[in-house]
Amino acid sequence: MEYPKELKYQKTDEWVKVEGGIATIGISDYAQDSLSDVVFVEFEVEAGDTVKAGTTLATIESVKAAAEVVFPVSGTVVEINEKLPETPEVLNEEPYGKGWLCKVKLSKPEELDNLMDAKAYEAYCQDR
Repeated sequence: MEYPKELKYQKTDEWVKVEGGIATIGISDYAQDSLSDVVFVEFEVEAGDTVKAGTTLATIESVKAAAEVVFPVSGTVVEINEKLPETPEVLNEEPYGKGWLCKVKLSKPEELDNLMDAKAYEAYCQDR
């Protein structure tokens, strides 16, 4: 399992990378591994939407299960990864690269304080 140190993590297995007030959000290596082969991605939001932490970002289905992905932060959606619905397997191949889900302009940067660093998230995953 990979736990990139520059990311923040949520207990529901989403990751966040912040650059210049923009948060890129995806699912962790642990999440994609638990889901197994991802076959379907459906976004519940689109660019321009205002979102709150804890609300639904997308639904991901695999050969084993379906999972709801929730926003770890609040803000305005500036971009969604339009390629994922056509190539959902990218979530398994590159969860921290081409498999990102969306980008959000942060409205409450203090919410990042509620997320785990890589070391804490790795320990959390190992305890499950």
